[in-house]
Amino acid sequence: MSIDNLRSALPEYAKDQKLNLGSLTRTTELNEQQLWGTLLASAAATGNDTVFAEISEEAKEHLSDEAFEAALGAATVMAMNNVAYRAKHFLGEDYTNVKFGLRMNIIAKPGVEKADFELWSLAVSTINGCENCVVAHDKTVREEGLTKEQVWEAVKVAAVIQAVAQTVQIEAAR
Repeated sequence: MSIDNLRSALPEYAKDQKLNLGSLTRTTELNEQQLWGTLLASAAATGNDTVFAEISEEAKEHLSDEAFEAALGAATVMAMNNVAYRAKHFLGEDYTNVKFGLRMNIIAKPGVEKADFELWSLAVSTINGCENCVVAHDKTVREEGLTKEQVWEAVKVAAVIQAVAQTVQIEAAR
Protein backbone atom coordinates (compact mmCIF):
# COMPACT_ATOMS: atom_id res chain seq x y z
CA MET A 1 0.00 0.00 0.00
CA SER A 2 1.36 3.38 -0.91
CA ILE A 3 1.05 6.76 -2.49
CA ASP A 4 2.19 5.11 -5.73
CA ASN A 5 -0.91 2.88 -5.54
CA LEU A 6 -3.08 5.97 -5.18
CA ARG A 7 -1.36 7.68 -8.10
CA SER A 8 -1.77 4.69 -10.37
CA ALA A 9 -5.46 4.32 -9.44
CA LEU A 10 -6.33 7.90 -10.41
CA PRO A 11 -8.16 8.30 -13.73
CA GLU A 12 -7.03 10.55 -16.57
CA TYR A 13 -9.26 13.45 -15.48
CA ALA A 14 -7.25 13.56 -12.23
CA LYS A 15 -3.85 13.64 -13.96
CA ASP A 16 -3.04 16.90 -12.17
CA GLN A 17 -3.44 15.14 -8.83
CA LYS A 18 -1.12 12.32 -9.97
CA LEU A 19 1.51 14.93 -10.76
CA ASN A 20 0.85 16.88 -7.56
CA LEU A 21 1.20 13.75 -5.41
CA GLY A 22 4.53 13.00 -7.02
CA SER A 23 5.93 16.48 -6.52
CA LEU A 24 4.64 16.92 -2.98
CA THR A 25 6.24 13.71 -1.75
CA ARG A 26 9.58 15.09 -2.95
CA THR A 27 9.24 18.42 -1.14
CA THR A 28 12.30 20.17 0.18
CA GLU A 29 10.26 22.61 2.30
CA LEU A 30 9.21 20.07 4.94
CA ASN A 31 11.35 17.57 6.77
CA GLU A 32 10.35 13.90 6.65
CA GLN A 33 8.33 13.98 9.85
CA GLN A 34 6.51 17.17 8.87
CA LEU A 35 5.68 15.81 5.41
CA TRP A 36 4.51 12.36 6.44
CA GLY A 37 2.64 13.65 9.47
CA THR A 38 0.84 16.13 7.22
CA LEU A 39 0.04 13.41 4.70
CA LEU A 40 -1.26 11.09 7.42
CA ALA A 41 -3.31 13.71 9.30
CA SER A 42 -4.76 14.96 6.01
CA ALA A 43 -5.64 11.43 4.88
CA ALA A 44 -7.41 10.82 8.20
CA ALA A 45 -9.27 14.11 7.85
CA THR A 46 -10.69 13.18 4.45
CA GLY A 47 -12.63 10.27 5.93
CA ASN A 48 -11.79 8.17 2.87
CA ASP A 49 -10.87 4.61 3.88
CA THR A 50 -8.81 3.89 0.77
CA VAL A 51 -6.76 7.07 0.95
CA PHE A 52 -6.19 6.59 4.67
CA ALA A 53 -5.15 2.94 4.25
CA GLU A 54 -2.71 3.67 1.43
CA ILE A 55 -1.08 6.66 3.12
CA SER A 56 -1.04 5.27 6.66
CA GLU A 57 0.73 2.10 5.59
CA GLU A 58 3.52 4.06 3.93
CA ALA A 59 3.62 6.68 6.70
CA LYS A 60 4.61 3.91 9.15
CA GLU A 61 7.90 3.65 7.25
CA HIS A 62 8.63 7.36 7.72
CA LEU A 63 7.26 8.24 11.16
CA SER A 64 8.11 7.10 14.67
CA ASP A 65 5.26 5.50 16.59
CA GLU A 66 4.91 8.74 18.58
CA ALA A 67 4.71 10.89 15.45
CA PHE A 68 2.23 8.50 13.82
CA GLU A 69 -0.06 8.68 16.86
CA ALA A 70 0.37 12.46 17.12
CA ALA A 71 -0.67 12.93 13.49
CA LEU A 72 -3.80 10.89 14.14
CA GLY A 73 -4.34 12.89 17.30
CA ALA A 74 -4.14 16.13 15.32
CA ALA A 75 -6.79 14.81 12.92
CA THR A 76 -9.17 13.80 15.69
CA VAL A 77 -8.81 16.80 17.96
CA MET A 78 -9.21 19.13 14.98
CA ALA A 79 -12.30 17.22 13.84
CA MET A 80 -13.83 18.29 17.16
CA ASN A 81 -12.30 21.76 17.44
CA ASN A 82 -13.04 22.78 13.87
CA VAL A 83 -16.75 22.10 14.38
CA ALA A 84 -16.86 23.82 17.77
CA TYR A 85 -14.84 26.89 16.75
CA ARG A 86 -16.83 27.35 13.54
CA ALA A 87 -20.07 27.14 15.52
CA LYS A 88 -18.80 29.63 18.08
CA HIS A 89 -17.90 31.99 15.24
CA PHE A 90 -21.27 31.51 13.52
CA LEU A 91 -23.18 32.11 16.75
CA GLY A 92 -21.51 35.49 17.23
CA GLU A 93 -20.40 37.74 20.05
CA ASP A 94 -22.90 36.37 22.53
CA TYR A 95 -20.81 33.15 22.61
CA THR A 96 -17.37 34.76 22.81
CA ASN A 97 -16.92 34.10 26.53
CA VAL A 98 -18.76 30.78 26.72
CA LYS A 99 -16.56 28.13 28.33
CA PHE A 100 -15.38 25.73 25.65
CA GLY A 101 -15.75 22.68 27.91
CA LEU A 102 -14.06 20.14 25.61
CA ARG A 103 -10.94 18.15 26.42
CA MET A 104 -8.00 18.74 24.13
CA ASN A 105 -5.00 17.75 26.25
CA ILE A 106 -3.11 16.38 23.25
CA ILE A 107 -2.47 19.93 22.05
CA ALA A 108 -0.36 20.60 25.15
CA LYS A 109 1.45 17.23 25.08
CA PRO A 110 1.34 15.78 21.56
CA GLY A 111 4.47 13.64 21.87
CA VAL A 112 6.26 15.47 19.02
CA GLU A 113 7.67 18.93 18.46
CA LYS A 114 5.00 21.60 18.93
CA ALA A 115 5.62 23.08 15.47
CA ASP A 116 5.01 19.73 13.76
CA PHE A 117 1.78 18.99 15.65
CA GLU A 118 0.51 22.50 15.00
CA LEU A 119 1.39 22.18 11.30
CA TRP A 120 -0.63 18.96 11.08
CA SER A 121 -3.49 20.66 12.91
CA LEU A 122 -3.33 23.51 10.39
CA ALA A 123 -3.53 21.07 7.47
CA VAL A 124 -6.55 19.29 8.98
CA SER A 125 -8.22 22.61 9.78
CA THR A 126 -7.71 23.65 6.17
CA ILE A 127 -9.50 20.52 4.96
CA ASN A 128 -12.27 21.08 7.50
CA GLY A 129 -12.66 24.71 6.51
CA CYS A 130 -12.15 26.35 9.89
CA GLU A 131 -10.75 29.82 9.28
CA ASN A 132 -10.21 30.60 12.98
CA CYS A 133 -8.21 27.41 13.52
CA VAL A 134 -6.13 27.83 10.36
CA VAL A 135 -5.20 31.37 11.38
CA ALA A 136 -4.44 30.36 14.98
CA HIS A 137 -2.25 27.41 13.95
CA ASP A 138 -0.46 29.53 11.34
CA LYS A 139 0.39 32.08 14.04
CA THR A 140 1.73 29.34 16.31
CA VAL A 141 3.88 27.58 13.72
CA ARG A 142 5.31 30.89 12.55
CA GLU A 143 6.17 31.76 16.17
CA GLU A 144 7.80 28.31 16.42
CA GLY A 145 10.07 29.20 13.49
CA LEU A 146 8.39 27.69 10.44
CA THR A 147 8.33 29.76 7.28
CA LYS A 148 5.35 30.77 5.18
CA GLU A 149 6.72 28.42 2.50
CA GLN A 150 6.56 25.50 4.91
CA VAL A 151 3.03 26.43 5.94
CA TRP A 152 1.96 26.72 2.32
CA GLU A 153 3.53 23.34 1.54
CA ALA A 154 1.38 21.76 4.26
CA VAL A 155 -1.70 23.50 2.83
CA LYS A 156 -0.84 22.12 -0.61
CA VAL A 157 -0.51 18.62 0.82
CA ALA A 158 -3.92 18.94 2.48
CA ALA A 159 -5.49 20.25 -0.73
CA VAL A 160 -4.09 17.46 -2.89
CA ILE A 161 -4.98 14.70 -0.43
CA GLN A 162 -8.54 16.07 -0.28
CA ALA A 163 -8.71 16.12 -4.10
CA VAL A 164 -7.37 12.57 -4.30
CA ALA A 165 -9.93 11.42 -1.73
CA GLN A 166 -12.72 13.02 -3.73
CA THR A 167 -11.49 11.35 -6.91
CA VAL A 168 -11.31 7.95 -5.22
CA GLN A 169 -14.85 8.48 -3.94
CA ILE A 170 -16.12 9.47 -7.40
CA GLU A 171 -14.54 6.40 -8.95
CA ALA A 172 -15.99 4.11 -6.28
CA ALA A 173 -19.47 5.49 -7.00
CA ARG A 174 -19.19 5.21 -10.79
